[in-house]
This record gives sequence, structure tokens and C-alpha cells, in this order.
Amino acid sequence: MQFLIIKNFLHTALTTLKKSLKNKGALTLSLSTLVIPSSFANTSTDLASDSVKEYTAKYDVLRKGERYGRATRILKKLDNNNCRISYESDIEWMIFSDKRTEISTFPCYDNHVSPKNYQMIRTGTGRDKNYKISFDRTNKQVFSNKEKFPLKLIWDDQLQDGISYQVQFRRDIKQGKTEFDYPLVDKKGRVRHYKFQVVGKETITLPFGNVETIKVKRLYDNDKRQVSVWFAPSLDYMMVRTWKGEKGVEQFDIQLKSLN
Repeated sequence: MQFLIIKNFLHTALTTLKKSLKNKGALTLSLSTLVIPSSFANTSTDLASDSVKEYTAKYDVLRKGERYGRATRILKKLDNNNCRISYESDIEWMIFSDKRTEISTFPCYDNHVSPKNYQMIRTGTGRDKNYKISFDRTNKQVFSNKEKFPLKLIWDDQLQDGISYQVQFRRDIKQGKTEFDYPLVDKKGRVRHYKFQVVGKETITLPFGNVETIKVKRLYDNDKRQVSVWFAPSLDYMMVRTWKGEKGVEQFDIQLKSLN
């Protein structure tokens, strides 16, 4: 719709230019005649472009107030108009260790985050893991390095992977949404719906400092698990804290330490 408006506007401007040159022999035309109004320039691509800002966010991983590890989230623009979101964590607790990296690539300037490739690498106590998922949006198929054939799932244009949904989540928060539902392809090739709801505003204290936030909770079918996420409007709606518990017992608390 906006494209047609702009097209008609340019057509009118060019017609005016031709008449001006023909009837008055004018060599110039007021620049304001050819400038596209700012209200027309704010297309969905502009909105997506405005949402793509590189950053490096570092976090402390806490449990019951004690630091057990670190985590880093990085958003970077690649040379081929794609973006890469990555999340790395390194946790040690008693005899348990867990190091993992999640990476997702997606087109930078699409209005909706549409992941192309995802990888999760995990090492430490127990079995090492390496999962890869790719999205063939032309043929509406999803592939896994653990399966020979395309995954047996119902295609949805809104499909996300284990970390790309967080990029879309942040965009949706910025747009003022209060309820969220992300169909996510997990490492086993199943589609799971990650549902969230805004709880309200809350000022929290982090290693980064005091921050005014929007608190969101994840919705489950039962009350055994709890997840809360905090976004900071003053930090361009960065995800600054994630808390997870099970049966009321804290599992981990990831808090922002620095942001570049």
C-alpha cells in the first residue's frame, strides 16, 4: 500500500516537472516537490533497519546470589545483509560444568525475524552435543543434522529457532505488545510454542546498575516451572535479566553486567 502511494506521488511530481519545463522553460523545480514526506518513508523495512543495531552484552550467571558463570550475547551485521545473533555461556557449579554456544543467522532488514540457520554446541559434564537446523523458506521445509530427510512438522512462516525468537521478542516489546506466542523448532525437531505475557514495570538492581524495566513472564501449562524476563526501555529494550525456577526453587539468574 505504501509502495503504491509513493509511486503515485513520484508520478505526480514528474508530471509537474514536465509541465514546468514545457510551459515556463524552467530548469529547476522546488526541492520540496520531489521530497517524499517522512510519513511515507517510514516503511516496514525502515522499522526493521532501525531495530538492527550491533551490540555486545555481558552477563553474570547467578544462583542464590552467588556467581557461577558468565554469558555473552552478541548481535552482529554480516557482509551479505544477514545478521547473526549469538549467545555463549560458561557455568561451573560444584562438579558440574556446562559450556554452550547458540548461533542464528537471519536477514537483517526483514520486518519479521526469519531465521535461516541455527546451531547449538554444548560441552561439559555429560554428553557433548552439536545440533544444526536450517530453514528452507522457499520449499517450506526444515532440516536437521540429526535427520536424513526434512523434519516432519507443519510449516509456519513465523517459525523461530532457539535464539532468533529473542530478537523478535525484543522488537515486539518495543512496539508495545503485551502478549507473545512464538512457534519454535527445538533441538529435537519439534515445534513448541513459547508464550509470554507482560507483568508490568519494575526497577531492578543489576551488576550494570539500577534499571527501569518491563517485566515479562513465560506462560506454562502448569506451575512447576517459572521464567521471568526483564527488558530495559532506556537501553533500547535490551534483555537485561532472565530468571528461571522450578517448583519455586531458583535454577539460575542471568543479570546484565556490561553493554557495548
